[in-house]
Amino acid sequence: MVQTIRFHETGGPEVLRYEDLPVRAPGPGEVRIRVDAIGLNRAEVNFRRGTYLERPVLPAGLGTEASGEVLEVGPGVERWAAGDAVSVVPAFSQNDYPVYAEEAIVPAAALVARPEGMDAVTGAAIWMPYVTVYGMVQEIVRVRPGDHVLVTAAANSIGMAALQVVRHLGAIPIATTPRGDQRAALLDAGAATVVVTGAHDDPDGAADIPAAVRATTGGRGADLVLDAVGGPQVAQLVAACAPGATVIVHGGLSGQPTPLPGGGYAPVWLRRYRVFEITADPAALRRAEHFIRSGLATGAFAPVVDRIFDFDDVAAAHRYVDSPERGPGKPVIRLQRPSR
Repeated sequence: MVQTIRFHETGGPEVLRYEDLPVRAPGPGEVRIRVDAIGLNRAEVNFRRGTYLERPVLPAGLGTEASGEVLEVGPGVERWAAGDAVSVVPAFSQNDYPVYAEEAIVPAAALVARPEGMDAVTGAAIWMPYVTVYGMVQEIVRVRPGDHVLVTAAANSIGMAALQVVRHLGAIPIATTPRGDQRAALLDAGAATVVVTGAHDDPDGAADIPAAVRATTGGRGADLVLDAVGGPQVAQLVAACAPGATVIVHGGLSGQPTPLPGGGYAPVWLRRYRVFEITADPAALRRAEHFIRSGLATGAFAPVVDRIFDFDDVAAAHRYVDSPERGPGKPVIRLQRPSR
């Protein structure tokens, strides 16, 4: 029996329960891992609420991102063996393979080797943000040196990774944030310019985005937008673009419908994106893994961990993910075991 976190009804953090449950043996193409740390994402918060893209099958578990050690491999699994230090990347439904537990069954295809010397907390914080960004700037669009790339909600884990990746590619990152107190952290993370927009639903703040972007790009506009917010602000982002630019909406922090902007703007490409486009494609995931390992090896990529919670404090961790006081980077849950 292992301690597992589940919920039997949708709602706030108070619906989360600790339960002792058996862990089955891994089936074909699966592995059983000891979970040492869990990466926290807004997807889990929305899944718990019942507002995610996928509805939970109750009672439901949580989580798609973790790090730990392989304990057992199922039939047909050749790459992994017991004792391997690994990270789990989001490549499956939380209904099928939840990782909020002391041990978990996950698809072998969703594992990447944890770099030697990397602790479990960092191993749980790195892959989802950097793989997400890799897909946008190398698979969907090839970012070129000198391109201006606008990154919205840049203080979240994907935004922080995007600033580093864009800099690494020789492009110029422009960050937006609703909070002025995050400006220094974003500049330290690599942003060339930080635009403080105010709250997501603040039309006066949002109206400053096109002017601010054009001021920093010599009047031309952004070549690429990586948008985690969605909603009505997308019209402002399109207005901030150069002709032929691409706007990739990869999140919905606004909680509002994203309209298709009408006429009056430069012609741009507007596209939705989810990390599963990369993690469900073995060849693309392999390319992403090599790209990220290269950036780690050179020091260009340095994952930012916002706050670490104990496994006993999962409800507090979920409240923090939704908190306006959340800091830059990724919150992580650590299970109380010695790190490898």
